[in-house]
Amino acid sequence: MSDIALPNQSRPASQGTVIEQTRAAAEVAAAVSVARNFPRAATAATEQMRELCSRLSVANRAFYEVPNRGAGMSVHIARELARIWGNLDYGVRELGRDDASGMSEMQVWAWDVEANVRSTRSFLQPHAKSLKGGKRQALTDLNDIYLNNQNTGARAVRECLFTVLPGWFMADAEAILRKTLEHGDGKPIEERRADVINAFVGLNVSQKKLETRLRAPLAKWSPSHIAELGRVYQSITQDGIPAREFFPEEAVAVMAAPAVAEPSESPADPMQRTPEEQAEDAVAS
Repeated sequence: MSDIALPNQSRPASQGTVIEQTRAAAEVAAAVSVARNFPRAATAATEQMRELCSRLSVANRAFYEVPNRGAGMSVHIARELARIWGNLDYGVRELGRDDASGMSEMQVWAWDVEANVRSTRSFLQPHAKSLKGGKRQALTDLNDIYLNNQNTGARAVRECLFTVLPGWFMADAEAILRKTLEHGDGKPIEERRADVINAFVGLNVSQKKLETRLRAPLAKWSPSHIAELGRVYQSITQDGIPAREFFPEEAVAVMAAPAVAEPSESPADPMQRTPEEQAEDAVAS
């Protein structure tokens, strides 16, 4: 046993580690002190939330929808609600990256400093992106890996924020946002329909595909239909979901043309000849 070198348990931490630990502790103490000295005003925060959610530009980014993976309020509105509610600390941190195994260790959190309520998520993020059919494509580019980690972390942060934000605050915000989407910004319904079609033209999505998804012709589109297409548009442009997941190519049934009988070249059956033709045959014989 004397040949085995044991780690020196009494070895002091490095100066950099001590500095970082001290800084982190001071940062937490400062955040708690500020939250206690400047508590949030729930009434003022509610008024700000209602004003914010009444803006169409905000409501347009407030929801997401992904086929077969759910729908709900987006990370964009989660951050806005956290800013208004105040005294919240949240973020995403990459704890480690292993390129050999193609995996990153991630941690996200949301902390209500004033109420001392904290939500944390730790997970392993593969260096890959999902493809259609349950397949995966490995990522090797450093920028692609970083963006993939941050995108997944942002969604996890959203769930943490919704855990610490008051339920009534979120419910009121969602109701106002949906009402804003349905009523729009005062434009006539015909003009809003045209705006939606023009927006999807840039994504190479035709009016026919939009009508197929909504199961309604253009003249029958209601404000709720336009709101649904707005969520789809944001999911494509902001969250990077491919348009084909919302508008799959329609299967075209190829109908075979009926076969046309060729005229027979065989001699006619005597039993099927007319009496006049049979009489002419008898005279000729």
